[in-house]
Amino acid sequence: MIKKLRVDYRLVHGQVAISWSRALGVDCILVANDEVAKDEMRQSMLRISKPQGIKLVIKSMEDSIKAIQSGVTDKYKLFIVVNNVQDVERLTDAVPEINDVNLGVLPAVEGSRPLSKAINVTSEDVETLKRLLSKGIRMEIQQVPTENAVKVTKKLLEG
Repeated sequence: MIKKLRVDYRLVHGQVAISWSRALGVDCILVANDEVAKDEMRQSMLRISKPQGIKLVIKSMEDSIKAIQSGVTDKYKLFIVVNNVQDVERLTDAVPEINDVNLGVLPAVEGSRPLSKAINVTSEDVETLKRLLSKGIRMEIQQVPTENAVKVTKKLLEG
């Protein structure tokens, strides 16, 4: 069962590994990321951050989608982490049961603007988020489970 899909450019770290996994009651974190799936060093760093008792799986986007669609992940309380909103769109298009997205942390980059203190978006990100909203995907900005969530709306994106 998919508990949550989170966007966080850091992927797995203290916030994700500890506070979110506890709050969601997950037993498996799936990092869906093409670059990390090919990078042994980054995989090792992510594995160090994983809490005891929680399985960490690192797959490419394509392999993540195949695993979810095949049902092999159904036995887990699954927390999926990606590092950009375009990957959210790929996942939600391929896996319709994913309809709840947490925007955690996206860094400031050239051409981006803040949506919140931790979420910075480019014009491409805004267009992707608008498409997700039009498909009925619920999105909220929330760094940690103890902070109040801010609903992502078209008005917020246009602000």
